[in-house]
Amino acid sequence: MSGENTSETKPMITAAEVEEKLLRGPFHQWLGLKVVSVGDGEIELTATWRPEWVVNAERGYVHGGILATLIDLTADWALVSKTGRGVPTVDLRVDYHRAAMQGDLTAKGKVVKFGGTLSVAEAQVLDSEGRLLASGRGVYMTATPK
Repeated sequence: MSGENTSETKPMITAAEVEEKLLRGPFHQWLGLKVVSVGDGEIELTATWRPEWVVNAERGYVHGGILATLIDLTADWALVSKTGRGVPTVDLRVDYHRAAMQGDLTAKGKVVKFGGTLSVAEAQVLDSEGRLLASGRGVYMTATPK
């Protein structure tokens, strides 16, 4: 019958639903995260600039840990369309391409391989002009919790 969901299809989780789940974490709230869009194995987030991100007051650039955090959580939450939840990180690699200066950041993530136990996703962090600041890939535990 047309118009009915079958066991093979499920309604896509909305950006608002993902944001509500994501913002349950106080650290995610502190980062000023907003979910721009969620697709099948993809997500786009923004993080609102905070002066506390600065590691070098004279030069004004952002600590690499903030960029690594955005890579990790964006890759992780790219899996949300498949899992309905955030999942634990097993392994993470981050490459830094340029210093992040003052301003909001955009993070885009996508699933590389979804598996029943482990999955791989990647992410990029961009500045307000669309320049690549950092990229990375993570392995995540996607087995159903017991």
